[in-house]
Amino acid sequence: MTWLENSGQTASGGAMLRARLARPGIVEVPGAHDALSALLAERAGFEALYVSGAAFSASLGLPDVGLFTLDELAGHVATIHRICGLPLIVDADTGFGEVLNVMRTVRALEAEGAAAIQIEDQVMPKKCGHLADKRLVAPAEMAAKVSAAARARRDMLVVARTDAAAEGLEGAIARARLYAEAGADIVFADALASEADFRAFVAGSGAPVLANMTEFGRTPAFTARQFNEFGCRIVIWPVTSLRIAAAAVDALYRHIREHGGPAALRGQMLSRAALYEVIGYDAYAALDAAIATGALSDADAR
Repeated sequence: MTWLENSGQTASGGAMLRARLARPGIVEVPGAHDALSALLAERAGFEALYVSGAAFSASLGLPDVGLFTLDELAGHVATIHRICGLPLIVDADTGFGEVLNVMRTVRALEAEGAAAIQIEDQVMPKKCGHLADKRLVAPAEMAAKVSAAARARRDMLVVARTDAAAEGLEGAIARARLYAEAGADIVFADALASEADFRAFVAGSGAPVLANMTEFGRTPAFTARQFNEFGCRIVIWPVTSLRIAAAAVDALYRHIREHGGPAALRGQMLSRAALYEVIGYDAYAALDAAIATGALSDADAR
């Protein structure tokens, strides 16, 4: 069935994500930097996807310092949600403002299909959580944003991220507990640097924990199985798909410049048939033919 038709799906993304979290085992959540990557992740068998602010910024040719707008992010989420049935955890940076802005952000993203919204406790312009010299808002200020998000949501989950681990694990745990009390369904301390840190954060945070397994950062390359053993409930690979895709495209362009064409790389490409299978080309063609034939028959009958 194409996204142009009524799929009959009645469960919200939030309900789907809650149901998955209610089952045993860690939820493995890759980042999907666009709608095609979301389809590929769904075909691979994943049960939820992460929409990364860093990946979205990079796709716009911008650094991850909070330069995209709410409308841009909402449109991006919509393009993924309309063709992919998986719950989407959406990174909304600092929520696009203070408490009322956060509430509008929640409503806007949930309307476009977000199953969960993630907000963080940095001062704008925010930074990647694995960089130095981050500045944080007061704990009470972030707790107010979390409370506002929980009040505005209909069914989506609220993920509260803290970047306080750079100042000490105890501070990160204290903030996580405060955010959980304010209404966060899931908490997330970025840039934890060891198994001991994760185990301590899980034990002290007061809510289910999301782990960020990004490359080239402070967190060692733990596997989903290891994070599960640490007690985490969700693991994300937020920018991995974009990094792989960008490296491949970079190599392609360099190859074309050097060799005058991409023929030698055909074996590394998704074939036309394979691409059509992923995007459901035949289903669209069949829908078009069925409607065109039906319309003609009705006209002839009159």
